[in-house]
Amino acid sequence: MEKNQRSNKLFIILEVIFYALLPYVIWNYGREPLGDYIAMLISTIPGIAYMIYRFILERQFNITGLFILGSLALGTTLNLLSGSAEQMIWNGIYLNLFYTLLYIITLIIKRPLSLYYAVDFLYLQGYARTDSRALFFQKGIFKWFQFIQAIFIMRGFIMTGLTVYLLKKYGVDGYGSMLVYKLIVGWAFSILTIGMYFYINVPVRNFHSKQQRPLHENDNLPLQQSNATVD
Repeated sequence: MEKNQRSNKLFIILEVIFYALLPYVIWNYGREPLGDYIAMLISTIPGIAYMIYRFILERQFNITGLFILGSLALGTTLNLLSGSAEQMIWNGIYLNLFYTLLYIITLIIKRPLSLYYAVDFLYLQGYARTDSRALFFQKGIFKWFQFIQAIFIMRGFIMTGLTVYLLKKYGVDGYGSMLVYKLIVGWAFSILTIGMYFYINVPVRNFHSKQQRPLHENDNLPLQQSNATVD
């Protein structure tokens, strides 16, 4: 437990450094000699490097990993094709809306990505994907993954709205503030999402207990019949 807590604290510190501190420093000190667009491009490098590091560290060669690599490749390509700092921000907004639409579609067809993220995580803990999927699609458990997917969608719209608001109010000059505000909002949603994933343990345990109860009753049945015969 203590090891996990230290690991989580380390990841929080690393996220602050690579997603906010280093990009903020690069943006502030690089925009004058390099220009807004080049400075903004370079400011994304620490986040990309950290994402690749986490990908390799957590061995995410699965649906989660493919989503991470796909979003990384798509985001980097759009950034390189933007041509200006403002267009780069707008392309990020459009890309975020695309991911939100993807979450909406997978929610409607009842294949929430939140469920597959959990399956991938448990696979890394040694649980078979087929067993996890069969369990998570149970009626009493599946709805919680739909709730988490709804949080993903809400996060997408709020982050998009926040970025549009800051861009229209402060222009490209507000890019540094965007980094900070988006990190804070992202953390808030991450805490909510992690809390929901932890809460799923409750219906999962209830499901297991209901499944095991008939087995225990059947185990006791021959003993009861035997006692009745002796009497």
